[in-house]
Amino acid sequence: MKLIVTVGMPGSGKDELVEVARGIGLATLKMGDLVRDETRRRGLPLNNANVGRIASEERDKHGAGVWAQRAVPKLTETKMLVDGCRSDSEVTVFRHHFGDLFVLGIYSSPEKRYDRMMHRSRGDDGAGLQEFFDRDRRELKWGIGNAFALADGMLVNEGNLDEFRRSARDMLTAILKRESDD
Repeated sequence: MKLIVTVGMPGSGKDELVEVARGIGLATLKMGDLVRDETRRRGLPLNNANVGRIASEERDKHGAGVWAQRAVPKLTETKMLVDGCRSDSEVTVFRHHFGDLFVLGIYSSPEKRYDRMMHRSRGDDGAGLQEFFDRDRRELKWGIGNAFALADGMLVNEGNLDEFRRSARDMLTAILKRESDD
């Protein structure tokens, strides 16, 4: 199995990367969907506070790699992209189960990310600058910086959407080609 795992701060472009991956035939799993599903299962509204609280509670109760462990049984295709790794512990879980994987970091400046998040209006994005920075601090506390440090490659998303989509397609194609050449 070839597994590509993405790591990126909220608003960096992970959702767009998922769409590009699907467009080139990769199966995808969004780890954030696991957290949102658990939040819904508990009957809570999908907002930044609830989603973040559930994600943190489960990490505190079951360990830093819990969301990756819950993702593993869902990874059934021969080539997949897992979106939204949040810690080196999660990377470790994926490496343990799948061996070879490619960790792909997506970087975008806080200013760009904030602007995107305010325009996409997803329920768990938060409502303003303070919530944006609180969410960043929460994700850094989970260990996202450590996951970034393990990245095998990096996409920078500071330009327009078409540029990012092209770069993402080129990067994913190169990762998959490299694997088929090995």
